[in-house]
Amino acid sequence: MSRIGKREAYLLRMADDGKPVKGRGAGAQVANRFLQRQYGVLHWEGIDEPVEEEGRATRYLVEHPRTILNKVDSPDLGFNWSMNPYQGCEHGCSYCYARPTHEYWGYSAGLDFERVIIVKRNAPELLEQELRRPRWTPDPIMLSGATDPYQPVEREERLTRRCLEVLARYQHPVNLITKNALVLRDLDILSDLAAKRLTGVAISLTTLDEDLRRVLEPRTSTGANRLKAIEALSAAGVPVHVMVAPIIPGLNDKEVPSLLKAAADAGALSAGYTVLRTNGAVQEVFRTWLQHHFPDRAAKVIAQTSALHGGRMNDSTSGRRMRGEGAFAENIRRVFTVFRRRYFQGRTTPELDLSLFHRPPQGQLDLFT
Repeated sequence: MSRIGKREAYLLRMADDGKPVKGRGAGAQVANRFLQRQYGVLHWEGIDEPVEEEGRATRYLVEHPRTILNKVDSPDLGFNWSMNPYQGCEHGCSYCYARPTHEYWGYSAGLDFERVIIVKRNAPELLEQELRRPRWTPDPIMLSGATDPYQPVEREERLTRRCLEVLARYQHPVNLITKNALVLRDLDILSDLAAKRLTGVAISLTTLDEDLRRVLEPRTSTGANRLKAIEALSAAGVPVHVMVAPIIPGLNDKEVPSLLKAAADAGALSAGYTVLRTNGAVQEVFRTWLQHHFPDRAAKVIAQTSALHGGRMNDSTSGRRMRGEGAFAENIRRVFTVFRRRYFQGRTTPELDLSLFHRPPQGQLDLFT
């Protein structure tokens, strides 16, 4: 449990009336596996009353962690270090694999994940402390690894930009992944880093169907604006990798060819994908979302997603969980491979340069460190 305190966590975890909340991905709270008590409304016609609209507004809670860099051991991911200036994500994607991380802070992976945002305000200072340690050797850092570094709160907090400023001073390589066009605000820093082969940006491009995007990823940039971000980044010399993720059978799988073409036309240099998997509490959030927004095809989506993972909606097995297995997975792989080859033939993203890293002097005290 964090220093935020149990009392506030309980108050914020009040249940809703089961109706979808406008502008949110989760329709309700889900139980936290780490808590013995769950609080909520039991009888609507009794003394308990539903949460009022102001109770549904996003809350920002400041936390001061002791460390900010996370060691990544998963063989499925192409990086060894990640950092998350924020915990929770207001983008509200119903499928987000990071939702269960909110449970470690005493919150629900449902609505809490997208309306209780933990702000690690000392992230830039912690990052600089890590880079100054004698034992640190340069290794690309992923910003972020769980929640989006350019979610709405970044406009005011500017933690992602401040972290980029630290990395630029140290000439340290960094990759970013986002689905928010706010990344263009930092084009000045990113273009300078890219000129030295110190950065690349991955843009998550899930759908160009605005009706689907509006309910699937309610507080993200539109698909059109993400394509504009790809174009602007590419024009500034920043290598862009596109993640078609997740591919959801019955929802956006038919869009794969058009997504790859649009990304390539905008200037992206490479592309990858993952298939949907609903780990932990994500399954309940996604199923509830699916039944409300797409009741006509919910059974199909669930069946085909389960077919990707041996009959379940989730698979935690390394080497298999991101791409799935079986006939549906093979079909997705073939389609993606064919159209990636068609639209990205001859394009490559440059490797990041580790040789430029240095620790700038901070005064006479550096002589004794």
